[in-house]
Amino acid sequence: AVVSTQSTGNIQSKNSAYFVEWIPSNVKTAVCNVPPPGYDLSGTFIGNSTAMQELFKRINEQFTSMFRRKVFLHLYTGEGMDEMEFNEAESDIADIITEYQQYQECGVDDTYEGEGEEEAGGEEEEEEYE
Repeated sequence: AVVSTQSTGNIQSKNSAYFVEWIPSNVKTAVCNVPPPGYDLSGTFIGNSTAMQELFKRINEQFTSMFRRKVFLHLYTGEGMDEMEFNEAESDIADIITEYQQYQECGVDDTYEGEGEEEAGGEEEEEEYE
């Protein structure tokens, strides 16, 4: 695990231009103690970037398709889950996709949702959210 952490740190240092500071914990690694046959070690490297929104979109489309047809829903409601929990999950994944899209549209030098920006008069403008 120490080797993978050091390797990840080296990759991030060498390629710092491709990593942004506004996505914390943007790299995760894992080492598997049971490697595939013929290998000494196995590992996984996942980087969090705005490209992840495509994965979430695909998952959301598949989930929505199954949920609308109530596929396997009876298995979960039979174990005590409420159908509203699935509605909340669908809404949560849509919010995550929207957040990734907002980050993608921000430039590196831009701020997100007006953070750190002030009006010329020194007063911050308050935004209303629904």
